[in-house]
Amino acid sequence: MLSLHVRQIHPSAWFLVVLSALLQVIIFPLTHVYVLAWFALAPLLVALLRARPAGDLEIAGSVRLQPASPAQAFLLSYLCGILWYAGTCYWIYDTMRQYGGLSAPAALLALFLFCCYLGLYHGLFGLLVSLLVGPGRDFRRALVTAPFLWVAVELARTRVTGFPWNLLGIAQVDNAALCRIAGWTGVYGISLEIVLVNVALAAAFLVPREKRAAMLVAALAAGSVLQAGSLVEAPTVKADRVALLVQQNIPVSLNRVPPPVQQTLASLTDLTVKSATGSPAKIELTVWPESPAPFFTNDARFRAAVSDMARQTKSWTVTGSIGTAPSAIGEDIVFNSAALVSPNGDWTARYDKVHLVPFGEYLPFPSLFSFAGGLAKEVGEFGRGASREPLDAAGARLGVFICYESVFPDEVRQFADHGAQVFVNISNDGWYGDSGAYAQHLNQTRMRAIENNRWLLSATNTGVTASIDPWGRVVAKIPRNERTALLAPYALTSVTTFYTRHGDWFAYACAIISIGALLTRFVFSKNRKKVDASS
Repeated sequence: MLSLHVRQIHPSAWFLVVLSALLQVIIFPLTHVYVLAWFALAPLLVALLRARPAGDLEIAGSVRLQPASPAQAFLLSYLCGILWYAGTCYWIYDTMRQYGGLSAPAALLALFLFCCYLGLYHGLFGLLVSLLVGPGRDFRRALVTAPFLWVAVELARTRVTGFPWNLLGIAQVDNAALCRIAGWTGVYGISLEIVLVNVALAAAFLVPREKRAAMLVAALAAGSVLQAGSLVEAPTVKADRVALLVQQNIPVSLNRVPPPVQQTLASLTDLTVKSATGSPAKIELTVWPESPAPFFTNDARFRAAVSDMARQTKSWTVTGSIGTAPSAIGEDIVFNSAALVSPNGDWTARYDKVHLVPFGEYLPFPSLFSFAGGLAKEVGEFGRGASREPLDAAGARLGVFICYESVFPDEVRQFADHGAQVFVNISNDGWYGDSGAYAQHLNQTRMRAIENNRWLLSATNTGVTASIDPWGRVVAKIPRNERTALLAPYALTSVTTFYTRHGDWFAYACAIISIGALLTRFVFSKNRKKVDASS
């Protein structure tokens, strides 16, 4: 049955699906061809709505094509999703191969399963579009609803699977004018704008030829106007404070050989103190990133070194560390943590990472993914934190989140909603090597600053270490793969955006509209069948 569905799909539909996947890959770093976002989904939409021969010929002699069946639509979109994830998240193979202790075949299998799993969301999008077309083959209803369907599927990817990596709207993070909508809708509003233009472009290839030119011009004009926002220079944002962000550049070892703790601590504290005392401005905050070094908060040597450093720099200090807490079974629970140390050297507060990385900080479904046990063995099992309350540094409220947490819009905005006046993201992007993942991660972090109108300090182990203003601009950064420190300008703010206060309301509204459209289609179809039967 499946092979029959595949054989009925016209070759042009497969070509369009591969083209769409390729365009979706290259709109994300490192290529910086963001303008292609306005065209990336159009080939997929055309493929879904012109997928199989209708069984007769047009006057010109070409085969007339009709919309895909639900099964065919799922297959076409599923392939697109698999290819998109393979091209965008290819770095997962190297991460698991080099740092996870997996063999090459096991790492390749892990990447393949990852792509097959998350590709289901693209498949779901295609299936829903096909269902909206219905037996009447009316593609207009499907196209009108497609932008809402896309956002609803992005919401499901965020909430259900927990991997909202490179949501479509991220491709326009450098578009200052367009991104202002994110303060109201989150990144999902930008995704909807992009899909709207793609829908208009796809529609131009589905209408009669005499109308095609006018629709193409309209679609291209809309995309051009929206893309022109990237030419608008955002206003300057005043920074009245300076933080010292230390880029440790500690290698992520395959065998996880612990570096000499005392030597590493001495090097880092010396760099930090010299950078702080040599600064022309007063350092309000010092930040050490998430680190592969075994810095435990209950290690007396580590505590003494950081406390002494805080006293010498006379600044509040946030340091990535491994936090511990007693458990009922006797063994301490370990956390991926960020500790706050006062200028007097007192350890005053700690944030424990809430959203852990699967296969990095815990192993989901151990029996199913037993082949990835090497990775779990290398990294270990971490406990989950329970609070997203800001850390209080003498009245300055710091919204500290760790690494992968920066890709979750609603989770980051909770820090601002709880009163955080500046965001601090500490990360170890060394796991990505020199792939494009570090740039993808940075752009997603920048969007969190835009959504919440906050300065964001990004301190990473290997780079990019940067200061990001509320417009998402990188106003200061240092080269990657160097042990150095950045004097990072920033400011505190208590102003909240609509998105900060209300979260993913827009994405949920799109989900409700999508459900309503599907229900309406099925109710209408059912009533139509009754009318036809009675007549």
